Amino acid sequence: MRTFRKHLGEKLKGDRFRSLYEEEKQLSDLALKIHEARQRRGLSQKEVAQMAKITQQQLSKLENGISCNVTTFLRVCSALDLKVDVEEADPAGVTA
Repeated sequence: MRTFRKHLGEKLKGDRFRSLYEEEKQLSDLALKIHEARQRRGLSQKEVAQMAKITQQQLSKLENGISCNVTTFLRVCSALDLKVDVEEADPAGVTA
């Protein structure tokens, strides 16, 4: 019987799948960080949404890894005092 990890390993050998997988993983990681930051501060989605001047629904989508626009993302990060940092990746795909 094939395991999920073996199946994923095989799929990740394909350039297109690996690229899409990495994009989704980054989005998921960001969503989780925002969710955790909000919970650490003891704030509700409604409170953070008001601070960021967005709707609670927009924040919910962001925390669930659903694409949002950059302005919404930056507003939420600002409301939660989160630093946004962009790093250049090396040619092999590993961040510098």
